[in-house]
Amino acid sequence: MSSAYSGTGRTVDVEGVTLYLAHPDEIPVRWVGQEELVRQLQAAWLTIHEHDVPMTPRLLGKPGVGKTTLAYATAKKMSRDVYIMQATLDTRPEDLLITPVIEGEGRLRYVASPLVTAMIRGGVCILDEGNRMSEKSWASLAPLLDNRRYVESIIAGIKIHAHRGFRMTATMNDDASTFELPEYIHSRLQPQIMVDFPERDEEKAILTENLPFADDAVLDYVTDFLQAAHVADERYTSRDGINIGRFAMKLRSSGNGATQDKCLHTAILQTLGQEALRYVPGK
Repeated sequence: MSSAYSGTGRTVDVEGVTLYLAHPDEIPVRWVGQEELVRQLQAAWLTIHEHDVPMTPRLLGKPGVGKTTLAYATAKKMSRDVYIMQATLDTRPEDLLITPVIEGEGRLRYVASPLVTAMIRGGVCILDEGNRMSEKSWASLAPLLDNRRYVESIIAGIKIHAHRGFRMTATMNDDASTFELPEYIHSRLQPQIMVDFPERDEEKAILTENLPFADDAVLDYVTDFLQAAHVADERYTSRDGINIGRFAMKLRSSGNGATQDKCLHTAILQTLGQEALRYVPGK
């Protein structure tokens, strides 16, 4: 889809102000399993009438369950450019929108954030770990998240309207190190899509996708370990399993003579700590 703003490709002019745009993200990931989550996210982004607008869902789950991968893979399935913006405790409103950069001879260059670039280009923005961000920063996005679909940059003195093709989601970690969303933002980030631990066959498929050089014995060992941890509601994820499998195979390849099981045991211990050993297969 073409942009409503004029420009040369790397820049666009908005109300007489030249904005320098961000590049889309290209990451080598593929979503494996849980196709119902893909369907739900696509449905939230769907428009079914000329007066309808896409929703802005929040993807909620424990760290490492694949929320960002789900959003990225779904957007690419829809043939959209994807712009990922990492939220932190220090994220300011201007970080979300437009940042002034001093050029030579005291001139200012206005640099659009990944979010604003997605708005202009009709791409998809993933606001990653959104509930690590303060209310002040969320407030700057309030008009974007309802039917108005615009943001205002005080720094550049312009209002930016979202391209009709623009879509957005926010991933949020279900843990204690995050802010509570203010109600007026919470009501705008709907629906809530829960991303939970995968079933055994799906988890093994995820490990296989990310560890294509691992044999079945390693994949089964790590999958059984993760599934036992999930039953006990431990916060270990497929990401942890990938690190365990990768480290174990590096240990085995280092030529120290340790057995495969010993290498896996060591990898679990050094990746997750002593308490994780209770879920080792056969224990």
